[in-house]
Amino acid sequence: MSEAPFLTKWFEIMDSDTPSRILDLIDDDFTFSILFSTDGRATDFAGGREAMEGYLAQREKNTLTHHPLAVSSTGSAEFYLGEVRRAGEVVANYVAAGQVGASGRLERLIIGRSPGVRFEGGADVHPGAAGR
Repeated sequence: MSEAPFLTKWFEIMDSDTPSRILDLIDDDFTFSILFSTDGRATDFAGGREAMEGYLAQREKNTLTHHPLAVSSTGSAEFYLGEVRRAGEVVANYVAAGQVGASGRLERLIIGRSPGVRFEGGADVHPGAAGR
């Protein structure tokens, strides 16, 4: 499997006790959209730094974890397919794409999350561990 080091770090921080540390990873002109679907309803969190702060404030902390199924990168773009788990049980799949700028920080991020489509993950796959 390929690697997506920036997004891998992003999701590890999101799963930590201090997810607000991701704000240190975003560029000054950062823009994002997270389309978040639960129970047949979707919410689009979108904007820049202030909107990301709002997203983090409403998010469940220490409840959900992100697990990679397939990751890849090309140039400054990274791609991530994963599953979200609550207490070890899969509740949704998500896809993410990010663009890392020359500053080494994230400039663009788009994430779609839905319980409506499931990708089979089997055992955990860890980026950089090809053949696992």
